[in-house]
Amino acid sequence: MTIYHVLKRLFHLVPVLLVVSAVTFGLIYLAPGDPAVMALRAAGMEPDAEAVEQIRHDLGLDDPVLVQYFRWLWRTLHGDLGRSIRTGKEVSGELLGRFPATMALALAALAIAMLLSFPLGVLAAVRKGSVMDHASRVMSLAGASIPGFFLGILLIQIFAVKLKVLPVMGYGGWRHLVLPAITLGLGMAAVYTRMLRAGVLEILGEDFIRVARAKGLSEARVVGKHTIRNAILPTMTLVGTGFGYLLGGAVIVETIFVWPGVGKLAVDAIFNRDYPVVQGYALLMTLVFVLVNMAVDIAYTVVDPRVRVAAE
Repeated sequence: MTIYHVLKRLFHLVPVLLVVSAVTFGLIYLAPGDPAVMALRAAGMEPDAEAVEQIRHDLGLDDPVLVQYFRWLWRTLHGDLGRSIRTGKEVSGELLGRFPATMALALAALAIAMLLSFPLGVLAAVRKGSVMDHASRVMSLAGASIPGFFLGILLIQIFAVKLKVLPVMGYGGWRHLVLPAITLGLGMAAVYTRMLRAGVLEILGEDFIRVARAKGLSEARVVGKHTIRNAILPTMTLVGTGFGYLLGGAVIVETIFVWPGVGKLAVDAIFNRDYPVVQGYALLMTLVFVLVNMAVDIAYTVVDPRVRVAAE
């Protein structure tokens, strides 16, 4: 992928961010509840009519919605995401302060998903129809079917309440990371396992694999050198989109385990009608999602030269 194609993708990011910001702003505006009332209650004050009207005026909430949106958009273009209605802190500072926790959780969950799915998917394909293949199918179906919130509560009950070997919730050392990372990673591992199995089976039926075997290459060399490299390409796409999901869609897991990431911050902001925080969160996650998928496209050109030629 050339510099031109990278710059082109970045240029296309601008209208995506605009659409996301407009839709997010409109949905929050239509949601029930008055952010001025919630801001007063968060400060421990009685939300009487006069105080509410003053807060609405100070925050600019008494202006038409289009005026509010374009004012926010103008400030955002100048690098100012505004301040939280509830806490008064800068939104950019709150997001950047919470983002490392979400990144650590996403990377740990992705590592668990890949460590489980890679050997299971390859072995299930190489030993098609065996006990290993059937077991991987059952585990994949179970992993994809169990909701994340149920799995999280189940893991807490087993490892935190019954066995008392891991903390229930919170943020600290690696022990706090284990349960939420497993909760997120198992579902993704199920999907990756089935995708990798299908990819390996498809490549094993290609003519160049038959030629490699006819030359007398060992099965380990055929699978390790010629099969996996070609079969992993579709899985790379899922890894890119899955990592974006982990960063932006782990709000349930972060809420269950009280993990101080941006997902938990966004949930609290939605409940409190904190417009600036929700808007900043939506923009940040959209930006990260697009950049991650761009990185996957670049990785494609490294793994498969045919893609590199097509992109030039």
